[in-house]
Amino acid sequence: MTYRQWLDTLYARLPRFEAVCLIEQFAVLPGDSLADSGLTDAALKGDGLLRGGRRMSHDGSKLPHGQLPRFYDEEAYVPGLAEAFERRVAGEPLQYILGEWDFLSLTLAVGPGVLIPRQDTETLCTAVSEMWHGSAKALDLCAGTGCVALGLCSLMGDVTVTAVEKDEAAFEYLLENCARYPQYRVTSVRADVLEDAASFEPVDIITCNPPYIPRGELPLLQREVQWEPRAALDGGEDGLSFYRALARDWMCKAKLLVVEVGDGQAAAVAEIFGKTGGKLRIVRDAAGMERVVVADFRR
Repeated sequence: MTYRQWLDTLYARLPRFEAVCLIEQFAVLPGDSLADSGLTDAALKGDGLLRGGRRMSHDGSKLPHGQLPRFYDEEAYVPGLAEAFERRVAGEPLQYILGEWDFLSLTLAVGPGVLIPRQDTETLCTAVSEMWHGSAKALDLCAGTGCVALGLCSLMGDVTVTAVEKDEAAFEYLLENCARYPQYRVTSVRADVLEDAASFEPVDIITCNPPYIPRGELPLLQREVQWEPRAALDGGEDGLSFYRALARDWMCKAKLLVVEVGDGQAAAVAEIFGKTGGKLRIVRDAAGMERVVVADFRR
């Protein structure tokens, strides 16, 4: 199948953004076919679709932003693109297929076994950076890819973070992403948030993006989310199990506790946290949804 045929197929079956991401990651467009394909750099930039302007060279290395690849044998690249296309139409998340995803200014490794970083969670990081000034020691619970821990470091000038993750597969991604950004002071610790609180010393800040989907709603989630680890989604019968554990076992260890919540959960989480005496605040995300609950114990 020629590139033009693949372009027609991709655009017919996938949203344009996803089609462009797959083409960018798994295929090099021959230089003399760019105009015919409609995928000139100028067109892609105009649509805001290039993920960092990256294109793959013949040996798999990244080309500088805006630089077009030389002509290569297109047949050598179609199989990789075909496999990626089949995985996507089968419902596998685009982020897993690409193997990495952007979060704030970071590009993080991601794949099966770990929760995909989402823009909603950037709200948690920015909220902390706006509320805390000066040096800080932090704990990030249910760390997953490390997006929150590394995100905090990218936004705050002087912060040291201990990232806590229980799941073995997710922990491997956490280690890989911390290795990508050695300039940030993040220590990865394998531990269970529901069982191991006594092992940790008090800190300035605790952040957490816990599992918060009510168990009965898990089968109703969109098919892409079904690929993500159940342990990172299942928040118990009412979706609030982890928040109760945070209030019971962890809140006493922080001056500032900042958590992400699901749609419609902010009031319930604030009620749970309100029993501990902290000053409460709810922060909305870019879409206007109540996304973050803060318990502030600073005096």
